Amino acid sequence: MIFDADNWAEIFSVMRRNRMRTFLTGFSVSWGILMFCILLAAGNGIKNGVMANFESRAVNSVEFWGRRTSKPYKGLPEGRRIVLDNKDLDLVKNQIPEAENVSGSINSSVSLSYGAYNTSCDFTGVSPDYREINAVKVTAGRFINEMDMREHRKVAVINRRVGEVLFQDGDPLGKQFIASGLNYTVIGVYKSDEMGNDQSAYIPFSTAQMLYNKGWGINDIGFTVKGLETKEDNQEFQQKLRKKLSVLHTFDPDDRRPIGIWNRLENYLETMGIFNGISLFIWIIGIGTLLAGIISISNIMLITVRERTREFGIRKALGAKPSAILGSILMESAVITSVFGYFGMFAGVGFGEAVNSILENAEGFQMALIFKNPTVDVGIAVGAMLVLIVSGVLAGLYPALKAVKISPVEAMRDE
Repeated sequence: MIFDADNWAEIFSVMRRNRMRTFLTGFSVSWGILMFCILLAAGNGIKNGVMANFESRAVNSVEFWGRRTSKPYKGLPEGRRIVLDNKDLDLVKNQIPEAENVSGSINSSVSLSYGAYNTSCDFTGVSPDYREINAVKVTAGRFINEMDMREHRKVAVINRRVGEVLFQDGDPLGKQFIASGLNYTVIGVYKSDEMGNDQSAYIPFSTAQMLYNKGWGINDIGFTVKGLETKEDNQEFQQKLRKKLSVLHTFDPDDRRPIGIWNRLENYLETMGIFNGISLFIWIIGIGTLLAGIISISNIMLITVRERTREFGIRKALGAKPSAILGSILMESAVITSVFGYFGMFAGVGFGEAVNSILENAEGFQMALIFKNPTVDVGIAVGAMLVLIVSGVLAGLYPALKAVKISPVEAMRDE
């Protein structure tokens, strides 16, 4: 057989006689796959960090709010304030076919008290759809529902910080607290993404509108959209929305100042386009490092064949088959690539896991907010190593074929 015990003994004997050459060749292979894994881990870490920011809100959400006009229009002066109200909600629900999960928001700052404990809190009046728009993570109890809206209930979904301050270590669900003189019942607790001592709560939109808007209308309106796949689709949609709002509030449709729009889907598409470019760049650089290792294997195999010319000639003169010589060289290339490639892959994957462990345990570390889970898919790493092994064998094919073609007479003349 081509790869019997004698062949293995010969391969390791050659590698031992040329330790430095074998090490340098293997190091180039290990370094190539190590850098490939580190580049992929870094790209994944940045991408996961940015994507985590999108998790706090539906990626296909749009939010708009009123500002001031910057142009006079139909006898109305510039600088006029645009105040959103229920007519804007009706417009979005009935005249914008792309809109889903619509909710207005009304903000108010109130003082809370429960027994001997007091604090301040930001109340936000919202509809049940708000949870879908902003991906509110309710950890206990429930969110606002339609019954709360219809009956103008004084109920609240508080964040954990409010629960810690008002109710200390007790379970807040079902308990009543006083907000600026009015009794509210806690129906849920949600996880807030804000840092520090932020204290906030959600109450029914109808309740907030009745108690707190005081003629100021609606602070902003949010909704999710469907059927918008490209940046151009989103820009066209925004223009259509501005035009309808300009008719409703009587301002110049070309004036972009009166209505502020935050189109998260457009931002998401732009971000994904940037990351696709970054990923392509990372793959190009990573493949380049792997190719460098493969080229080094081919060069080393050529040197090996040159140094062993006399040996191969003598073996052929003694009756060695070309397949035995061919297999010996290819096997040496495969062994170097496999062993050192494995170490490089192990180090690369381990590096990503180590960095991820550090970030997960580093509370308050700012880098952890923008760089998350910088790990490499093991399947991709193994696939890259297999490609490297196959490529390494193919890289040794030309030197091996050259060795097979050596005639015994020419080999004996070689110095």
